[in-house]
Amino acid sequence: MSEEKAQDLSNREKILLLFDVDGTLTEPRLTIESSMWELLKSAKSQLYLGTVGGSDFPKQQEQLGGDNTGDVRKFFDFVFSENGLDSWENGKALASHNLKKELSEDEIAQFVDFCLVYIAGLKLPKKRGTFVEFRNGMINVSPVGRNCSQEERIEFFEFDKKEKVRENMIKEFKSKLPDLAKKLKCSIGGQISFDVFPHGWDKTYCLRFVKDHGFKEIHFFGDKTYEGGNDYEIFHDERTIGHTVKSPKETEELIKGILAKLKK
Repeated sequence: MSEEKAQDLSNREKILLLFDVDGTLTEPRLTIESSMWELLKSAKSQLYLGTVGGSDFPKQQEQLGGDNTGDVRKFFDFVFSENGLDSWENGKALASHNLKKELSEDEIAQFVDFCLVYIAGLKLPKKRGTFVEFRNGMINVSPVGRNCSQEERIEFFEFDKKEKVRENMIKEFKSKLPDLAKKLKCSIGGQISFDVFPHGWDKTYCLRFVKDHGFKEIHFFGDKTYEGGNDYEIFHDERTIGHTVKSPKETEELIKGILAKLKK
């Protein structure tokens, strides 16, 4: 996204394309491909674009091109980090909410203690570091540790498919801390972790910021649309038209299909 002639955005259809980032616009934890950027730039002249992800904004910025693209909050019409707990429209901040306003320090410590004890007892191919990451609007839990390499990430992902490490850890949390589980929802996302946040703070949280814009359609694209995945709720929400993708290439094809319909 180098300096280019400003696009004419005066005659766009009132249709919003809202994208998950990891696994949808980019391969997991990798950087967006140039073909996707070019397609998004073409789409922006005809439609409205937004992103919604569970990661904090610096991680989203990194995956969407880092310094090479400039501030992506000024490219997308809407950027929603941490499911919308941090939100921007055309580069301007809309709102920010914090998990510490919803949970007591005792409750946070109780959950973190559970995670560290549980992970200490796991037998995994490898363990690295940063098992619990406290974000603005959620807690991210990674049994293998967020410091793992790309190769170790893939290794854990394949192991998790067979052993259901994350799924079983969530079940144990609900069993051991039922009162806290009534307050917190666990949602599997990406390849190595799951997100934990108050009920209602899933990706549908971001829809409150677009409801008064008069969109005729809101298309959501995500790869974790199955029950328990972090795209499930917004994919099934009556306010959206959901699209399940398995790769950024599938996302590109769906975008092209929507653009082709506009020309008919």
